[in-house]
Amino acid sequence: MATRMKLKLKTVFVLYFMVSLLGLVYALMQLGQRCDCSEHDLPKDRTISRLRGELHRLQEQMRNSEATKKPQKPITNPTIFVITPTYARLVQKAELTRLSQTFLHVPQLHWIVVEDSPHKTPLVSDLLVKSGLTYTHLHMPTAKDRKLQENDPSWLKPRGVEQRNEGLRWLREDRRAQPGGDNQQGVVYFADDDNTYSLQIFEEMRSTERVSVWPVGLVGGMKYERPVIEGGKVVRFHTGWRPSRPFPMDMAGFAVSLKLVLANPESCFDGEAPMGFLESSFLQGLVTMDELEPKADNCSKVLVWHTRTEKPKMKREEALQAQGLGSDRAVEV
Repeated sequence: MATRMKLKLKTVFVLYFMVSLLGLVYALMQLGQRCDCSEHDLPKDRTISRLRGELHRLQEQMRNSEATKKPQKPITNPTIFVITPTYARLVQKAELTRLSQTFLHVPQLHWIVVEDSPHKTPLVSDLLVKSGLTYTHLHMPTAKDRKLQENDPSWLKPRGVEQRNEGLRWLREDRRAQPGGDNQQGVVYFADDDNTYSLQIFEEMRSTERVSVWPVGLVGGMKYERPVIEGGKVVRFHTGWRPSRPFPMDMAGFAVSLKLVLANPESCFDGEAPMGFLESSFLQGLVTMDELEPKADNCSKVLVWHTRTEKPKMKREEALQAQGLGSDRAVEV
């Protein structure tokens, strides 16, 4: 009896195992079959088709918009041409280094450096090559009878006359050889190598139409000199010396449009002008007071200073030289 019961249980177990095995085999076979899921994919296909249609429509609108849009010329800033006269002295390299590193921060600037020398010197040539600026290197010696002597006061004779005029000559010849000739946009500024310049002054002058003006600090024995503005026009000048001059301004206090310089080829600085009249000798043939363009917030802000580096005292150097112990002349200062 017990043996028969065991046989029955064994048979049931085998049958259960076989049925389970067949079920597993069937399930595995179904996994490899291709499923007909078209009814599930239909809404998704419709969405994709709609989005594609929308994309094509937007692309067509963009093509039509581009076709009707007028071509725009690229906007470029007028170039500022800075003319700097310079002469050999102990502080020359220091002055030009400081000035060049200011100019590096001014976009669209062309530096015209004119040496008071019968030839270009290696010191200035090397400095300009390493400056990273767009530059032109010129030279023009000052006539002997116009040159300041060692102990002469700086106001006795006008300095930099021949050099500024040489810069103007080169600029006129060079620009006329370029496309556009006399109609080129640009600004001309006379920047001495010993002054101090805010970067803002260059952006102020960039929009000059004829002649723009602004205050200059630490000049003429005053805290500042400046044009006085009423109703947006220059009516007089705040200056401590001969305010009756046609244009009682410092060289650093004005800029001229390139067009105006090119249109007046004879305009230059008069080396024979009386003391304090050098700026007037140049501006009188270009503009009237009523045409001056006030900058620097209606000439209320000082953005350039007439600074001067103190002349170095070389007494100890001279004493050492007398003993044959002077500084190495091969070291460029």
